[in-house]
Amino acid sequence: MSPFAMRRRHAFAAGLALPFARTAFAQGDYPSRPVTVVIGFTPAGLTDTMTRIIAGRMGRELGQNLVVENRPGAATSIASAHVAQARADGYTLLMGTASLAINPALQPSLPPRDPRQDLAPVGMAYESPFLLIVRADLPIRDLADFVAHARAHPGRIEMGSSGTGATNHLLIAMLAREAGIQLEHIPYRGAAAALTDLRGGRIAATWATPPDAMPLVGDGTARALAVSSRERMRTLPDVPAAPETLPGVHGTFWQGLFAPPGTPEPVLARLGAALDAATRDPEIVRRAEESGVVMRPGDGGALRAYLASETERWSTLIRAANIRAE
Repeated sequence: MSPFAMRRRHAFAAGLALPFARTAFAQGDYPSRPVTVVIGFTPAGLTDTMTRIIAGRMGRELGQNLVVENRPGAATSIASAHVAQARADGYTLLMGTASLAINPALQPSLPPRDPRQDLAPVGMAYESPFLLIVRADLPIRDLADFVAHARAHPGRIEMGSSGTGATNHLLIAMLAREAGIQLEHIPYRGAAAALTDLRGGRIAATWATPPDAMPLVGDGTARALAVSSRERMRTLPDVPAAPETLPGVHGTFWQGLFAPPGTPEPVLARLGAALDAATRDPEIVRRAEESGVVMRPGDGGALRAYLASETERWSTLIRAANIRAE
């Protein structure tokens, strides 16, 4: 049993010994002070922006401010471990990302080693698909063309990613595996550097978020071939979903809200209701779509099931493709 799982058991036992505290939660006294939402990214990025939007709306529902705290580093594990070890009182939360499903297989030494046991799911938040874009000077018009071109030039299509183990790197590996093609992966330290090299003609393609990709598509530098979600995006209806051509190719950068293990169920339920209101708010949905983000309402059970399925899917790919952390 992991240290976090043991702590969860101890927290539960302590909860049984404190009926007064449990009753206070049930009576709706929570929250009586501001709540901290921790994220594993620096300020001003997509995660930071969306978390602040969601937190603001949740605060209106809860009657307390939700304060976003940035704790970047170690593939988001600094933030995740901090929340996993925090007091299970609902005042320290994690806006977790797809890295929770990736790290256990890619970097198993990073805490929390099993987020499925070491964090308590509150609910789903949103997902951000990626666009497969290629340089416009290449004779590639759609995903089928891309596969045919790669087969004709094995190992000569250089694809950039945000770094080894990033979601868009795993999408490159998934595309190669599902299509039976050889692609040359070029890892960068962030998406901006990969896009700069694509614009400069030094790489052929990349998976990029819509806000990052569309300027290159708009000025004719790149061509959008597919979106990595299971279905087409409402804001980009002319860009096919990758599964329309290759059913096994799909994956997004997703986020969900988590609490420390042992957090009382009434607190999780109250947080979940506030999160659900935020993810369904028409104004937030509109603002999200403008940023290439799709809101994905879902309760704690849905997030638990999704984390389990994503962990299994990415773990299988990482093992099959022999992907190792840098």
